[in-house]
Amino acid sequence: MIRIRAGVPRRTGRSRTNHPAPAPRTGPGDLRQAVRRALQRAARQAGGPPLRRVRGLGLPAAWGAVAVTYRLTCPLAHHEGLGARLAGSAVLFAVGTGILLHARRTLLRELREARRIAGAAQGVLLRPLPERIDGLSVAAAQLSADPGAEIGGDLYEAVPTEHGVRVVMGDVRGHGIAALGTVAAVLGSFREAAYDEPDLERLLRRLDRALARHLRDRARTAHAAARPVPPHPVAEEFVTLLLLEIGPDGEIRALNCGHPWPYRVAGTRVEPLARADPLPPLGMFPLPAELPAVPCGHLLPGEALFLHTDGAEDARDAEGRFFSLPDVLAHAVREPPLAPRALLATVLTALLRHAHGAPSDDVALLMLRNDRAPSAPRDGGPCDTAPRAGHPTPCAQPTNQLR
Repeated sequence: MIRIRAGVPRRTGRSRTNHPAPAPRTGPGDLRQAVRRALQRAARQAGGPPLRRVRGLGLPAAWGAVAVTYRLTCPLAHHEGLGARLAGSAVLFAVGTGILLHARRTLLRELREARRIAGAAQGVLLRPLPERIDGLSVAAAQLSADPGAEIGGDLYEAVPTEHGVRVVMGDVRGHGIAALGTVAAVLGSFREAAYDEPDLERLLRRLDRALARHLRDRARTAHAAARPVPPHPVAEEFVTLLLLEIGPDGEIRALNCGHPWPYRVAGTRVEPLARADPLPPLGMFPLPAELPAVPCGHLLPGEALFLHTDGAEDARDAEGRFFSLPDVLAHAVREPPLAPRALLATVLTALLRHAHGAPSDDVALLMLRNDRAPSAPRDGGPCDTAPRAGHPTPCAQPTNQLR
């Protein structure tokens, strides 16, 4: 299933330091409680088990009563003639058809209830993003490889903090419903630590510890009878992760653990945000002692960042050719400036057409466009930046980009 998420803007107050008021923090425990409450609420709306049993047995019992009544009271049921046999066969056919239709209706109802419950839990886990975050227009889209699932092994989040807008995008090993536990552990830790940690290095270490705890808990549960518990029974589990921080002046800093670099969309140009070698995926090896964030220049007004998981570029067509995401983006931005949601819809349509509607891996897309007003040069000094395509005002922001 596909969902393009861009919810209504959230009301955010301003503190005395002129920073957005932080959203309520959500830790892993709070996330589990929220999912549990959503499941209970959906179950109450669907009706309790006793009521479902009564409704499920009522119609088959009625059809059975019709068949028994015909057999005991109808004179034709005791005749051996052709007409009596045809009448008996018609009654049995009607009873069997009624029972089959009732069973089909019951299965469809149960499927709708299961999807409603799953949608409630998935909506809590990967909540819709607001349309704007601290002057940035935001839109996200996702495509699960499992039919009937709204989310899978991809994760993303963007929150306004006093350090700037912090963004995470990741891809859990595997896809579909089986990866939701790891997604919940990483997202819950990010939503709590993004407000507390002063830099991306400490934030990444918090996420690494949260992932390690989650994997140890899974090992303890999966090998409860083993003594001692294997230290790393799920050592093959890992998460590719990208952390971004967009400061109030548009400065971009990043930490990349095995994730594809995002694309910068500037006018009609599409280019990678950085070309530095990423760190290994989270969970495979211990983090190095030093984790300097990669400076990625400034996001000028009107420019955008296009984040994606590897499922977008790994999608293949019938002849085995990979999906060319940069070419699709470059073709899409030739038209007049598109809103983030429209651009994501264009990319997803091209991807589904390329993969014939059945991608083999989960796909997540996230776009952030700087809609802040350009800042004037300080002290009336000369411009210190060069004009870019689509930006006639060269004094918007200082730049120090990795090309």
